[in-house]
Amino acid sequence: MTLRDLDAPFIGAFLEDLETLRSASVRTRNLRLTAIRSFFRYASFEEPAHSAQIQRVLAIPSKRCDKRQLQFLTRPEIEAILACPDRSTWLGRRDHTLLLLAAQTGLRVSEIIDLDRDSVMLGHGAHVRCVGKGRKERSTPLTKVAQQALRGWLNEPRKRGATALFPNTHGGKLSADGVQALLNKYPNRRASQTKRHGHQTPSEPRRYPRGGRLRTDLPHRTPRRVSTRC
Repeated sequence: MTLRDLDAPFIGAFLEDLETLRSASVRTRNLRLTAIRSFFRYASFEEPAHSAQIQRVLAIPSKRCDKRQLQFLTRPEIEAILACPDRSTWLGRRDHTLLLLAAQTGLRVSEIIDLDRDSVMLGHGAHVRCVGKGRKERSTPLTKVAQQALRGWLNEPRKRGATALFPNTHGGKLSADGVQALLNKYPNRRASQTKRHGHQTPSEPRRYPRGGRLRTDLPHRTPRRVSTRC
């Protein structure tokens, strides 16, 4: 196969095959097209004799796809989720502290699981220090409620000398899948409890009674993802 064979109809047929026969998503199709465009931009400098063919390939458009847009949990939703972990157990106290810290700071999952015990500074100017995208270090202030929860958590006996702030039961670092599992577990548990008892679910904040008191010590809203048309 030569460059001459890779014309626009051939590339178009390949992209169509991805979606129809291989059941690839539109997003995957667009990623493949991006890689193809990168190659043909390189080829435009190396093979100027094929410039017309290359331009036709580069003119193949991307398809519209679902774009994830950040929205937010409401304060009642945060309260409901934070109330789910059983704080009479070690796991429950760990999960509650992790969720509270995530809600208050907005740290990424990768940043939370990389925190160690030395990342938390309590007392005057309390903050948590993390290394984020681009290996950039940043510090995020902590509320009094978060300080209290973290102080209690740091006084817990360590699991096998763990240095991670939120270790697993074996003393190692939590995985991203482990955090995702607990993020799925507690909202689902809360939903099943409210359905069983006939109360409001976290997905129905507008049904909370007017004038109901909300805890003002809870932090700012936490992002969640939804899909919209782009």
